[in-house]
Amino acid sequence: MRADPNVSLVYSTDTGRITPEQATQAAPEGDGIVRIHKDTKGRKGKGVSVIKGLGLDEKNLKDLAQKLKKQCGCGGTVKDFCIEVQTDNREQLKTLLEKMDFKVKLAGG
Repeated sequence: MRADPNVSLVYSTDTGRITPEQATQAAPEGDGIVRIHKDTKGRKGKGVSVIKGLGLDEKNLKDLAQKLKKQCGCGGTVKDFCIEVQTDNREQLKTLLEKMDFKVKLAGG
């Protein structure tokens, strides 16, 4: 018998059968050109700049996103190997990325 009837066994789903090597994904390889899109879908008209085609792994991508967000003075996130920065100022992002030796194009509207 249990000491307390309100306490039951809890299972953890932290890692399961997936090994850490399988959980990491490889960065998609692009054509070497970084593209900056403007996106407003699903954001109630607020514009964000989406940076695609960097070809970096997750850790380096998060570090780069942090630098860009600090320089622009805004928020953002990393999703699916793309950086979303909450600003409409794509020219500033373009100059910052060009200083870091990326080949950059403004894409979209």
